[in-house]
Formats: sequence, C-alpha cells, structure tokens
Amino acid sequence: MPTPLPSTLETLIEFTFKDKQLLEEALRHSSFVNEAPEAGLRDNERLEFLGDAVLNLVVGHILLSCFSYLHEGDLSRMRANLVNEQQLAQLARSLSLGTVIKLGKGEAQSGGYEKNSILAGALEALVAAVYLDGGFEAAFTIIQKAFLPLVQQLDSANGHADYKSQLQELVQTRPGTMPSYTVIREEGPDHAKTFWVQLRVMGAETQGVGKSKKAAEQDAARQALALISHNQGHRA
Repeated sequence: MPTPLPSTLETLIEFTFKDKQLLEEALRHSSFVNEAPEAGLRDNERLEFLGDAVLNLVVGHILLSCFSYLHEGDLSRMRANLVNEQQLAQLARSLSLGTVIKLGKGEAQSGGYEKNSILAGALEALVAAVYLDGGFEAAFTIIQKAFLPLVQQLDSANGHADYKSQLQELVQTRPGTMPSYTVIREEGPDHAKTFWVQLRVMGAETQGVGKSKKAAEQDAARQALALISHNQGHRA
C-alpha cells in the first residue's frame, strides 16, 4: 500500500512535529519492527500506552465541563463509550491513518490497515507523540477538536440524568411555581464559553454553571432539587 508523506497527516491534525522521529515511531506497528530487528527500531506500543492515558484525561475533562450536573458513574460510562477501540478506529479512519501506518508484510497482507485494534492503537500513539512533542495544550486541542462534536451529541435521551425534567415533574403538582431560568453571566471565546444560569422555583434560588446553557440549567436544576428535598425534609 502506498504511504503518503507524514506531512499530510500533520496537515490534517493541524500540528507540525519538531521531532519527526516521534511521528515515525507513532506510525510504526510491532509487526514492522519484528521483521527487521537488526534496525533497532522501536514500535508504537509505548506511545500507545501513554496516549490512552492522555485521551482519558482530556475526554474526562471535556465531559466534566459539558455535563457538570452528572455524577461520576454517568461520566465514567460516557467516557468509556467515547474512548473505546471502535470509536478510536473511526477517528483514525477520518485522518486516513491506515494509509500511513507501517506494517509487517504478513499483517499488511491480512488487511491490517483496516483492523480496528491497529487503527485505535495508532491513534493513541499519535496523541502521545503530539503530547511529548508539543505539550499538553497541543494534545488537548487535537483531542477536543475530534471529540467535542461527539460529546455534544450526548444528551438526556441516552439515559443520563435529566434534572430539568425531574424538577418540571415536581413543580407541575404546584400551580404557579414554574421554574424560571436566566442566564446571568457568560465568559470565554465563542468556541469555549462558560455560562452561569440563575434558577428560581418554589422559593428556592440556585446558580448553575456549564459549558453550554443547557448544561448550566441542568446544574441549577440539580441544585434546586437537592435544596427543595432538604427543605421539605426539615418541614416533615
């Protein structure tokens, strides 16, 4: 299979390596190295290990920012659904990683360029190479660009806690007590804004924060439910 120049990949990820050897290592599968042990080359498995950790950290950070109203268990499940072999392989295909990975002859003949495990491993190795060459911010930027659209597709319809709906059901039994959400503050550039929302309902007032208005409203509703439950418990 013809192998395009790594510079093509650099263009796709919008990052230029200072140390090109890191990029080469990230694209070097163990089957390629095993066929030429005398060359003293290193395969991408060490980078794959590091890249897995970097991916989980950054995706976890993105999820926490976008879904500040969710608990640890929900966030962990969401991250597991995003950072898995199939999803990583799909992202690798979007970067045409299969055309630049160096495989041994046997692996190449068996269709290794399209195997999810190889593609996912190469993507993890690439992330680690960017992290080592350009630092955390460079890795964060690349991962955010790839995963933020996927994260934004997640909503309460996927089975995650929907505190606004729970609050709505609660107040429907009390006429004249509909929740009132107001955006009171927003900060940051358009692609990374943070919103603060004030909620007034049933004598309670809370402020939620999130990376979208919806996330901030959910955070405010979560706090309101806890406050109302606490107040009702004291009156009981």
